[in-house]
Amino acid sequence: MTPQDLDPSYEPRRGSRNLTHRDADWSDLRILVTGLGISGFAAADALSDRGAIVTAVSADATSAIVERARILEILDVDVRLGPEHLLDVPEGTELVVTSPGLRPDHPLLLAAAARGIPLWGEVELAWRMRTQWGAAPWITITGTNGKTTTVKMLTSILRAAGLRATSAGNVGTPLLEAVLHPEPYDVLAVELSSFQLHWQRSVMPVASVCLNLAPDHIDWHGSMQEYAKAKAKVYTGTEIACVYNVQDPATEQMVRDADVVEGCRAIGFTLGIPGPSMVGLVDDVMADRAFVEQRKTSAAELASLSDLRGDGPPMAPHNVANALAAAALARAYGVGALSVRDGLRAFVPDPHRIAEVATVEGVRFVDDSKATNPHAAGASLAAFEHVVWIAGGLLKGADVNALVASVAHRLRGVVLIGADRDQIAQALARHAPDVPVVVVPTTDTGVMDLVVAHAGGLAQRGDVVLLAPAAASMDMFADYGARGDAFAVAVHRHASRHEGPPAS
Repeated sequence: MTPQDLDPSYEPRRGSRNLTHRDADWSDLRILVTGLGISGFAAADALSDRGAIVTAVSADATSAIVERARILEILDVDVRLGPEHLLDVPEGTELVVTSPGLRPDHPLLLAAAARGIPLWGEVELAWRMRTQWGAAPWITITGTNGKTTTVKMLTSILRAAGLRATSAGNVGTPLLEAVLHPEPYDVLAVELSSFQLHWQRSVMPVASVCLNLAPDHIDWHGSMQEYAKAKAKVYTGTEIACVYNVQDPATEQMVRDADVVEGCRAIGFTLGIPGPSMVGLVDDVMADRAFVEQRKTSAAELASLSDLRGDGPPMAPHNVANALAAAALARAYGVGALSVRDGLRAFVPDPHRIAEVATVEGVRFVDDSKATNPHAAGASLAAFEHVVWIAGGLLKGADVNALVASVAHRLRGVVLIGADRDQIAQALARHAPDVPVVVVPTTDTGVMDLVVAHAGGLAQRGDVVLLAPAAASMDMFADYGARGDAFAVAVHRHASRHEGPPAS
């Protein structure tokens, strides 16, 4: 049973419908904030500043959390650290602002719902903390993969159009901080995870997109159906355009089912030739047949694929799709074609996203440590013809059989690491029995030198050694960034060992 089952109305006893902007009467409202990460700290601070009586609880007591607790206590926030404080809701609580770290079936949240106490997430709170008049509109982005890249592409385009814009939410600036910034933004590009979307119900973006949908975070949501339901909420209340992935019918169905503002349009993005009301590719040109007057017979040129690559190699197909989605969102907001081109030219990908590390004896080593689930790894592998694949980590319940079957013909060899390496090995035995597989059993973080050496030994000139683990990193590394950094260091050591003798 979830809190929604217990209390679908979710209105505080005094009526949260009145709490629609930062200058509403928040005074003396008894609010419980769960979690003291960056967003929880910001929530407690903002609510206390507006006169609410705030209690903040955290199961953890890291040095960063203890420091935040000290600051909040100076602001008269009642801070309680330790797991024993997350068993029940303090007496008199009228509203709970919860962290994405708590699953919907957490005992504290179920207890709150059973008492009729409403539950908000950080996104719901941030939306209700905007100014009453002239608040910056939101453009919202979700999807199983590609969210951060698309949000940052969109932000680059918006800035190229002369707008004061920032990436916020699950990336970049914390959402509440962006909303409360003393120098208001013109527009926010907001990345939303399924955890954040689960609790939101009031947001009305000007444009929105779900980039793709594949199994992920089932352990948090309880089922694929609930995960998809959370993702679909990105479209609720959209005012101008719901953007969907033509190659992913599930996202189009989300748009069909969405409760949107009258007159909101459905806009597709595709790696193929676009039809009317779509953005897509014509040869190597990004073409807009959605935001032009004669869209049945004409198109606007937005950018070329060469604009996406800069001085680097061609952009992988899934990142071209991300660029098309970002362009569609920007065009929905009224951005001109030249600004789309200039923004995409200026965009610099984040580390660990199909990043070229080095070429050693004709073999390219590529870091896509951010590919933390099978869907992301599949997109990465599809960008290359012959691959030595480095995979493994924490699969979080994901099934890799379909992934392995779809990429088996590309695999020159596979090197497996991490806690769930045996599951990938079993899938390879089923679907790619002739592909050489090296299993590296140790989970020591220093093992990456051995992994790179094995991968280099399997590769042939012209191949790509690709770190695209299809799994989370926390069994061996602090995060996917640390995993990618370890890979890059090992590749550079590998390269130094294969350098020829100095010229005489």
